[in-house]
Amino acid sequence: FCIASGSSGNCFYLSVDDTAILIDAGLSQRAVKKALKEKNLSLSKVKGIFVTHDHADHIKGVSTLSNENMIPVYATAEVHKGMKKSYCMTRDIDTALVRKLEKGEELSLGAITIHSFEVPHDGTDNVGYHISMGDVNLCIITDVGHITPEVAEHIGLANYLVDSDDLERDAAILAMARALRKSDLEA
Repeated sequence: FCIASGSSGNCFYLSVDDTAILIDAGLSQRAVKKALKEKNLSLSKVKGIFVTHDHADHIKGVSTLSNENMIPVYATAEVHKGMKKSYCMTRDIDTALVRKLEKGEELSLGAITIHSFEVPHDGTDNVGYHISMGDVNLCIITDVGHITPEVAEHIGLANYLVDSDDLERDAAILAMARALRKSDLEA
């Protein structure tokens, strides 16, 4: 579910069975814990925080959530460097919790498979995530600058799209990408 989406902070919680992940953590640990408690969820199932890019509204709570709850942080090497330089990171992520997931790589945590891919935006080394959870496929492309062929391919494979807090826009992009993918397959 969407914990927060917008310029004041972005954070998504995804869960299957006993495994959960966070996509971005752009708000405080307190705000994340409060939102999870309201849904009868906790951080104890979270096996990783996956960061899309190094803007403050995506990383503000990453180090605290990671360090205080022993949750690994997955991002590209460049995004990890960008987070270290960011004014909003009050402390570094414990090196034992730093994990690299480069563009084009895939990782499975429990029943959740995460594939990282390039997304155009003005941050450092931006990525989107194609996430498979059984028969459900999500495409998360926060702050996408424009739809590239690679982004369209991942959107076309998804059952659900998350790109903003504008659900009508998400549905329109998903339909457009599926139509483009279908025409490419027929050609």
